[in-house]
Amino acid sequence: MTSSHKNKTLTTFLATVFGSIGLHRFYLKGSSDIWGWLHFASLPISLLAYCLWGKDQQVAFLFGPLIVSGLIAFLESLIIGLTPDEKWDAKYNANSDHQSDSSWFVVLLVVLTLGIGAIGLIGAIARTFDLLYTGGAYG
Repeated sequence: MTSSHKNKTLTTFLATVFGSIGLHRFYLKGSSDIWGWLHFASLPISLLAYCLWGKDQQVAFLFGPLIVSGLIAFLESLIIGLTPDEKWDAKYNANSDHQSDSSWFVVLLVVLTLGIGAIGLIGAIARTFDLLYTGGAYG
């Protein structure tokens, strides 16, 4: 019995671009994946917090769940993109007729993800310290 082939490049792309809503988790494991639903829940939770307390709080804290979900997705994207093709096939394509053959596009995605993730993490840390120690005096 053959199963569908899970493309590592597509999964890395989904984790980089749509990871904060868990699209890569649903692609890999289907709609029964609890971690995918937790990623997905971060969007309505953040929007609800913004609607309820948007005028009184800093927007960065209201969208905190979505930001954390995005940073976790960047980490997942790095792990997926750096997984060797043989390990990827053993885990996700054991019953597939195709073998994975990642190209340089995966490497470019990993470099892009690392850059954006590092900027996002440093920005989140800097904004948190600004709000905690100066009360948001710098923005």
